[in-house]
Amino acid sequence: MSLPRRDLFEIPEGVIYLDGNSLGPLPKAARAAMDRVVAEEWGGMLIRGWNAAGWMAQPARLGDRIGRMIGAPAGSVVVGDTLSIKVYQALASALEMRPDRRVILSDSGNFPTDLYMAEGLVRTLGRGHELRTPAPEDVLGAIDGTVAAVMLTEVDYRTGRRHDVAALSARAAEAGAVMIWDLAHSAGAIEVDVTASGCDFAVGCTYKYLNAGPGAPAFIYVRPDLAGRVRPALQGWLGHAAPFDFDPGYRAGAGIERMRVGTPPVLQMAALGAALDAWEGVDMAEIRAASIALSERFVAGMRAACPDLRLASPADPALRGSQVSFAHPEGYAIMQALIGRGVIGDFRAPDLLRFGFAPLYLGTEEIDRAVDVLAGIMRDGLWDRPAYRARAAVT
Repeated sequence: MSLPRRDLFEIPEGVIYLDGNSLGPLPKAARAAMDRVVAEEWGGMLIRGWNAAGWMAQPARLGDRIGRMIGAPAGSVVVGDTLSIKVYQALASALEMRPDRRVILSDSGNFPTDLYMAEGLVRTLGRGHELRTPAPEDVLGAIDGTVAAVMLTEVDYRTGRRHDVAALSARAAEAGAVMIWDLAHSAGAIEVDVTASGCDFAVGCTYKYLNAGPGAPAFIYVRPDLAGRVRPALQGWLGHAAPFDFDPGYRAGAGIERMRVGTPPVLQMAALGAALDAWEGVDMAEIRAASIALSERFVAGMRAACPDLRLASPADPALRGSQVSFAHPEGYAIMQALIGRGVIGDFRAPDLLRFGFAPLYLGTEEIDRAVDVLAGIMRDGLWDRPAYRARAAVT
């Protein structure tokens, strides 16, 4: 395998894209795939596309392709809905599996939507559940016999800090808690093996490192020996054992199929299928090694050229995912100035400039040029303009 594979992606001329950890770029094949589905399948087949084009089987077929990237066996991953929905499904099922326990354990650095979904579920159940969020480094010691479910994101969305999946999963199992991993910043970025970890559930999105486009569907993994026993809280029509029998009562589908909820987003799944083609033949160990090399080059360059920016991510690359953050009180304006000069990262409140490293389309030349541009901005104070301070709705 040779990296990068930049020719597979539509990245505007002169742009250095360091934000694939938030939204991956457009795979060239996705445009053709979506055009074909629109013209030939939706346009030519109309409703017959559900059968003739295999639309209904997309969630399982794409789930298996993602499963191979995260160490999941065939038939244990399904695609559809949003990550928030998949978090809710996994957590609701987990709490039902431990009816005698009332604690949901997460951490203070988890992505807010995961915590929001937990808070909403606790309120809906009304059974006295409690959401606890210790500091990330204190989670291991907080897992005890009162915990029903441990719900964590492997890679911190702000700093890239990485949890020890093996140690935490083992501790959860020892304590009798259900383990749920959010792989939003892991899948396609680092080596993942849900089977080896022994976790019960894993969820993730496909629009970041997997490059399936804005609004692309999420995925959920259920440990195979649990898949036929868990009861989905969201009993959607397409999770029914026989949707087209139109039974008035719900009967859960076989295995992972019961975790389906709504109608598959056919056009977005066409983009996802094309995006996954770019991963064919890719060794995730090689991706990880390349990611570390790129991020270490970036960190070294920043330390030398931009001393006013403080590294907010773990210095040891083994302790972070495929992203690096630097802190500065004027972080938002600095990032806007950087974007204005063709180097795209993003900002996370209160003061973080965040950069993602995706070896599929990034090489050392882009890294060095990004450091040079940022160094010029800091040296000449180019960020200190009213236009760069004006906050947009999305940061």
